[in-house]
Amino acid sequence: MLTTTPLPETFPLSFCPTGMVPTRADSPYVPLTPREIADDVHAVSQLGITSVHLHARDERGVPTWRREVFEEIISLVKERDPELVICVTTSGRDVSEVEKRAAVLDIAGDLKPDMASLTLASMNFATSASVNAPQTVRELAERMRDRGIVPELEVFDTGMLNFAAYLAKKGILRTPYVVNLLLGGLATAQVSPLELGLLLERMPEGATWLGAGIGQAQLAANALSLAAGGGVRVGLEDNLHVDQTRTRLATNVELVQRVVAQAALLGRRPMPPSAFRRDVLAS
Repeated sequence: MLTTTPLPETFPLSFCPTGMVPTRADSPYVPLTPREIADDVHAVSQLGITSVHLHARDERGVPTWRREVFEEIISLVKERDPELVICVTTSGRDVSEVEKRAAVLDIAGDLKPDMASLTLASMNFATSASVNAPQTVRELAERMRDRGIVPELEVFDTGMLNFAAYLAKKGILRTPYVVNLLLGGLATAQVSPLELGLLLERMPEGATWLGAGIGQAQLAANALSLAAGGGVRVGLEDNLHVDQTRTRLATNVELVQRVVAQAALLGRRPMPPSAFRRDVLAS
């Protein structure tokens, strides 16, 4: 007799408003200034999100690693949405030096981030590369561990989970494990039940996972993740369009609304930040 496992009622919903790549030329809806980013975060927080994944831009709209810009963004977010789980990027798409990538990890006091992204290996996008040398990944992970910041493991393919297991065996990564599965890249894992299943089979024991899709893959990746019992990452960082024909530009609010509607069809709803802190970050 076939049986089914009930889906969890709640799921972690991570909001990624900006990213490293989108510009005003790509879309007028991409938030670039600290105030614009905080405004979008507040707008979608009314719909129900668990965490926000923050990138920073300088006065020209160019990605920046500078700590003071992240501090301004976090401060503005916390003014109106103090309960949200804050995740900051340590992306290496534009900078390679560990000291620059790790600068955001030195934020302290009330503005200290709860989490920080950790991409576990190098890979290619359609027109650029993200370079993450093994020693760089180790150093970033060690700094997160020593500062009490939970890594948000960015996984684009199965080999990255193999490296996560290696780092865990060395004591460099420790629980809790929070994993973003980013599907649909040109040179990485695609959106299919088979490939998602393999990634889940390699997942660290007890991990909390979220599914994301790059570009046109976002809608399918979000739907597949929800149906498989996982969480979701969504926002203009990963996808600029609301339709699959890529003819209508999306807003961050529209993308979050779509995920909430998808989840409702499955009887699921976004996990409150307080529950994520209690059940995931404190585990």
